[in-house]
Amino acid sequence: MNILEKIIQRKKIEVADAKERVSVAELESMPLFSRTPYQLADFVFDPNRNGIISEFKRASPSKGVINDHSNIVDIVTAYAANGVSAISVLTDRDFFGGSLQDLSIARQHVSIPLLRKEFIIDEFQIIEAKAYGADIILLIASCLTPREIIQLSTIAKTLDLNVLLEVHNEKELSDNLIDTVDAIGVNNRNLNDFTVSVDHSLNLVNQIPDQYIKISESGISEVNTIKELKTAGFNAFLIGENFMKSKDPQLAIADFTKRLSS
Repeated sequence: MNILEKIIQRKKIEVADAKERVSVAELESMPLFSRTPYQLADFVFDPNRNGIISEFKRASPSKGVINDHSNIVDIVTAYAANGVSAISVLTDRDFFGGSLQDLSIARQHVSIPLLRKEFIIDEFQIIEAKAYGADIILLIASCLTPREIIQLSTIAKTLDLNVLLEVHNEKELSDNLIDTVDAIGVNNRNLNDFTVSVDHSLNLVNQIPDQYIKISESGISEVNTIKELKTAGFNAFLIGENFMKSKDPQLAIADFTKRLSS
């Protein structure tokens, strides 16, 4: 069993447990459920923002603990202050050290789109995302069927949530070009073995129709890489552990965006 299969196996148990603890009606009665989500496109194409989707995560299956000392409020406010277009918040507990509480705390402190970074396999998780302040949900093609992607993305759109579809290869992309997806992210990391190459993005960018926001994800640590991806046609760039692995993530994001704009 590879890492992705282990995560999904655990996620099924986790979702079943969550359904026992809280009802859909209770989630729908939470204050944040009634807010109108931000539209990702408004922030990606804002000329005053840099297209970066910066991430808050404490750990990963491949690297173990990445950052167990930084305060989420300090990190997300620093991200927002440095012109990012959105913030990705890991909510998986067992493999990434995250929680839904991280998402709601971030929502209280920034006024830009938040992505619930999660392995979504059930409608219940989408309702959770809305209730805890997310604007964007992630659907990962490598752990969902095309039929499931249609079903889950349709539910998300009824809640006015943005849908980011993550693909890793040409088949995952061609099988899922649907109207209920707003953005397509090419994950440069193979979720089966966690190897990384930006070439995955460069090889797929011209096959992504222009109706979608084009996002390159993972393995981005250099300003020149973003410039290369932008020239190739990408609109946004999800940067995961590059900032979080720094001793001072706030300083890291400030330095990176300064160099990007120069």
